Amino acid sequence: MRAQVVKWGNGQGIRIPKSILVGMGLAAGDQVEMTVHMGKLIIEKPFRHRTLEERAMEYGGNLVSYEEEANWGEPAGREVW
Repeated sequence: MRAQVVKWGNGQGIRIPKSILVGMGLAAGDQVEMTVHMGKLIIEKPFRHRTLEERAMEYGGNLVSYEEEANWGEPAGREVW
């Protein structure tokens, strides 16, 4: 696909087709990382660490509290808690 560099205010710009943005998981207003390597412009979506809550949403969003997970009930026998 070809694009043309056009004057945009005091700089220049290239319009990126929506199909390419969707393919990269980007939308208008998102920030990107741009680098030049061996004469090629590389545009990448910046890496961002997701929170535990964001990761849990992939699995239904249910986070169990540590107390609930570690509670084995009352001692039954001679064990000491």
